[in-house]
Order: sequence, then structure tokens, then C-alpha cells
Amino acid sequence: MKKIAIIGGGIIGMTLANYLDTDKFEISLFDDEKNQATKASAGIISPWLSKRRNQKWYQLAKDGAAFFEKLKTDFELTDEVYEKCGTLFLRKNSDLEELEKLALERRKNAPEMGEIKVLSKEETVSLFPLLKPSESLYLSGGARLDGKAYLAHLKKRAQARGVKFFAERATILKADEKWEIVHQGESDVVDDLVLCPGPALKELLSEIGIDVDVRPQKGQLLSFKTDFDTKDWPVLFLEGAADIIPFQEGDILIGATHDNEKGWDLSESEAAFFDLTEGIKPYFSESKLIEFPYHYRVGTRAYSADFSPFFGPHPAFSSLAFASALGSSGLTTGPYIAYLLAQYFNHPETKWDYSIYQKDINTYLKYPNC
Repeated sequence: MKKIAIIGGGIIGMTLANYLDTDKFEISLFDDEKNQATKASAGIISPWLSKRRNQKWYQLAKDGAAFFEKLKTDFELTDEVYEKCGTLFLRKNSDLEELEKLALERRKNAPEMGEIKVLSKEETVSLFPLLKPSESLYLSGGARLDGKAYLAHLKKRAQARGVKFFAERATILKADEKWEIVHQGESDVVDDLVLCPGPALKELLSEIGIDVDVRPQKGQLLSFKTDFDTKDWPVLFLEGAADIIPFQEGDILIGATHDNEKGWDLSESEAAFFDLTEGIKPYFSESKLIEFPYHYRVGTRAYSADFSPFFGPHPAFSSLAFASALGSSGLTTGPYIAYLLAQYFNHPETKWDYSIYQKDINTYLKYPNC
């Protein structure tokens, strides 16, 4: 049986640990559990009306969203972790015709979008009672995912599969045809290695003479504990404002911020509170929401210069693969990327091509010592 190590226990690493074939691999996962974006995150799984022009990213996000039905079945995700709840889109000028046209066009290749409907002011408020009366566009296929709950659920499952967890920082060395993992003074040699530690990928790859285009971005969310009956509320995309993600039991999240200058800083920011709450006020009938108790969720995402994710095997080492730069769409794309990486290792006889989803991976790599 081959040994494989995963460095990074976020949404990619934890999903990968559950999709790798335990009949073929002895699996170890290393994560010091600091700065982790997934644990701090909650996300809207509804990428279909994104304004991003990057078609490769859209293909990845679209396929990532479609993958969630398989993910839910494979991992028995509960509604507290992942739930299809629908998405509401609100626009300040209430002109939703163009958005509806875009939705109808994109649904031709994304049937998982579900029902598409422009809602009246009354229908909008009936779905989300805190809103001012306003027309909206509704997609029944939108969903929400709680990153922290997802990791906890998958870790229990991975442990039951025999995956070994190390809450430690690890470094890597090339060991002939294998890889040496150094952690807390100990050393393990493995056959295969997957690196998915977010922006820390830069430091890890530098240890074997590779410079990678990835950098940290600080993200903050606000999590409010309310007494509203939020169980059946949809998620909200508000033009020019933060996203709103209601969960069960009255929990409502607002976020997230994107701070490129303070990527590794995990401190809570009053400025973030102001930015997130002020932007949503024009859409809400009252400010009662922000009067409830709340706490911050703060984490560090990874992003690249062109704001595109990248993943796959290293061009020169088939036993080394990595993934990073998922940015704020990591909860949508991460599980599917992990599944593709698992298939790469589970079925090495198959030639895999990821060009539909990304540029050539060498776009993001440099070799300063060569």
C-alpha cells in the first residue's frame, strides 16, 4: 500500500481525504489549524449569474455547484451543513429583466439552477421578511454551506476511514523518488504528496525551489444569533453590498470582506462591521438584525494575480499535486477540485486534462534557481 500525505485540512484537503481510495493508500493529513479560511467561512452555492468574464473559472464554478448533489449523497451531509434553499437577487433599480435573460440562457447548460422567476414585492418579502418591499429574481437551485460544520462532519468520517491527523505545521523535502514530511522533529517518507494549505503553499513550495503565484487575503464575516425563524429563508445576493446567508436556528451571516493588505491578520475589525452592515441597510425594512448578538469569523484565503484558482500535478513530478488560489469561491469549487485530485491518484492509468477549468499550471510557477 502506498503512503500519501495531505498538507492542508481545509475544504480541499478534508474532501480529498474522504475520496482517496483507502484500499490503495495509507493517508495522513497535516494542518496546524491556523488562518484556515474554510473554518471561518460560510458560502452561497449559486455561481450562475456571476459577472466574472473568466470562462474557465465559470466552468469550474458551474461544475462545482452541480457536484454538490453527489457530495451530499456520498458524505450524507445534513441540512445544518449543506442545504438547497434557493437564491434571491436584489437590484437597487429593481430592473431584473437582463438578469432574468442571463439566467435563462445559462440554465441551458446548468439545469441545476432550477426554477427561475421574477418575484413581486409581496413574494420577495414573504420569502425573506426582513427586506423592504422590492422585486427580486429567484433561483430555486441556490444553496448554502457552512464551512466549519462541513469540516467537522468530514473529519469524523475520515477518522472512521483510518485517516491519520496531525495538528502540526509540516515542511517538505524531496527524497529521491519520494517525499519527506518533517513535523515536530519527526520525519515521514511518503510516495505521494498533495499540498492544499491555501496561501501557505508559497512557503511550502519555496522549500523545494519553486516560486508560486499565490498570496493571502483576509476575509471577515459577521454571524448574528437571532430569534427569527430562518429555516426556510433563501440566501441573498444584494447589488453593491455583502451577501446574506441565513442558516437554521436563527443564525444569519453577513459577508465577506476582501482585504489584500492584511492577509495574515486574524484580528476583528470594527471597520469590517461598519462596511458589512451599512451596505445592507438600504435593502432592509429595519435595522433590528444588527442589534442581535454577533461574533466575527476571520480567516485567510488564497488568491493569485489573475484571481484564478489552479490545481493539478506538478509538471515534472507526477507524485506531487497541489491546489490553491480559490479566493472567495472556494466553498463552491473546493470539493470538486478535491474530487478531481482524488481521481488523479486513485486512477493513475488515466490521463487527466484540466484545461477546461484553468490556464496551464506553469502560468503560476517559477523556478528561481534554474
